[in-house]
Amino acid sequence: MKTISKDFLINEEIREKEIRVIGSDGSQLGILLSKEALKMAGEKELDLVMISPTAKPPVCKIMDYGKFIYEQSKKEKEARKNQKITDLKEIRLSPTIEEHDIDIKANNARKFLLAQDKVKVTVRFRGRESDYSYIGTRILESFVSKVSDVCVVEKPAKLEGKNMIMILAPKRA
Repeated sequence: MKTISKDFLINEEIREKEIRVIGSDGSQLGILLSKEALKMAGEKELDLVMISPTAKPPVCKIMDYGKFIYEQSKKEKEARKNQKITDLKEIRLSPTIEEHDIDIKANNARKFLLAQDKVKVTVRFRGRESDYSYIGTRILESFVSKVSDVCVVEKPAKLEGKNMIMILAPKRA
């Protein structure tokens, strides 16, 4: 069994002397002593829950706490379900890559970008190849020109050690 979260003060935990009370139907009952509000909640067999502790005076509502927590968890679950997690896919190229191979890699990148994932394009230099970094820049520019209709350059080409890295993000609709 999952324990009820203690984000809210309920019933006897409320130590304030005067509180603004909202009824179970959403009506304003005004500013009351916390003892009176607790008594009213007890008569209706409901809980007194502090929903806004920072307000002056604090705002409390008469409600079924268990049902309230259930509704909150349902809302959180729905929000998590609607989130889209973007992955970072990587495509590796070499300075000696042929034009047709760039086309194939660009088509793969296009699929990733259309699926709303980011793409990290890396040109890996080996040995003395890093002396010719302008070749890597030219390859990455060629790559971007092939997928420019579905992406924006989030991070331009930059030489980091023996790799030249560029990050592409999908275009927002």
